[in-house]
Amino acid sequence: SFCSMLSSVLREAGYRVGLYTSPHMIRFNERMQVNGQYIADDMLADITTEVRPYVDAMEDRPTEFEVVTAIAFVYFQRMNCDIVILETGLGGRLDATNIIENPIASVITGIDLDHTAILGDTYAKIAYEKAGIIKKNSLVVLGDCNAEAKSVLLEKAQKCNCPIAAADVTKISNVRYSLDGTSFSYRSYKDISLSLVGTYQPKNCTTVIECVEVLNRSGFAISEEQLRLGLSATRWMGRFEILSKDPIVIYDGGHNPQGVSAFVDSLKNVLPNTKVVLVCGLLMDKDYEHMISAYSSIADAVFTLTVDSPRALSADALAEILSSKGITATAHQTAEDAVKAAFEYAVANKLPLVMNGSLYMYSQVIDTVKALIEKLYK
Repeated sequence: SFCSMLSSVLREAGYRVGLYTSPHMIRFNERMQVNGQYIADDMLADITTEVRPYVDAMEDRPTEFEVVTAIAFVYFQRMNCDIVILETGLGGRLDATNIIENPIASVITGIDLDHTAILGDTYAKIAYEKAGIIKKNSLVVLGDCNAEAKSVLLEKAQKCNCPIAAADVTKISNVRYSLDGTSFSYRSYKDISLSLVGTYQPKNCTTVIECVEVLNRSGFAISEEQLRLGLSATRWMGRFEILSKDPIVIYDGGHNPQGVSAFVDSLKNVLPNTKVVLVCGLLMDKDYEHMISAYSSIADAVFTLTVDSPRALSADALAEILSSKGITATAHQTAEDAVKAAFEYAVANKLPLVMNGSLYMYSQVIDTVKALIEKLYK
């Protein structure tokens, strides 16, 4: 969300903006884009052909993500980008994106317990890995972090002689949520209108504002009007995405305990005192017990599917765990069957339909649910 908001703001200010993110939701090309346009198939093929001999010549074989990152760098160079926003793949210190020696700014949007088997099982350990993107004399922007993580980040920034800008979430006020978006005030910025929905988006947006101010101090020219227009124009697939308002259909890719808790909190604020019909698919290497507990307060019924991943928790196993927690759950053998059954149940009972779980689930369900919405209006 931070990357999409900042990209939109910079484009509004007239810059040619490269954006590198992962994973993709539907098409691989989403991972690298310039001014909101995904890389074209022919250019992707051409650059891959250019990069391949270097990959083949390496004794220490690069990972898939490393190769993709190299392709993205060539793409952004070819496209003469003014600025590139790189989202790290995992952690930061050892991430392929961290080869950049002199970033304009290193932004750490927040720290929570995820990928603990790789990054560590405490906030301090994970913060140490994230802090690896902080480089000497570069600008540092920090999002909302707890005290344990923040102390690690501040120590690294100070060692690297980096000016620090930190979002102050206590300065957020006058927050209003709806299916149309979010509005709030932050410091001297009154009534900011954000197209993205979710209780976590004002926090994400404050980090964008701090980053824009840092960029302006380093030579960029982004007006407050351009900031506001960019924020109001931001779009991002799969993050509390409103697919329909009548009937209400929402997709949210919260796929870890923090993400699911934020998703449930957002639902309660946008649709207070409302139960929902849930389509769900999870990965077995996530803390799914915690995530399932969060569902209990909002789910009228759950329709489970098996995510298209070798790490998937099966639909049957997920339904069994949900049922053991007292949640009505039905397993389905295909994503299409799960979505159709859930959609029919939601329409019949006049309840919102919400899809939540792994990001890999998006491509499995999106065509079916869009077809069902369209059919309803024919």
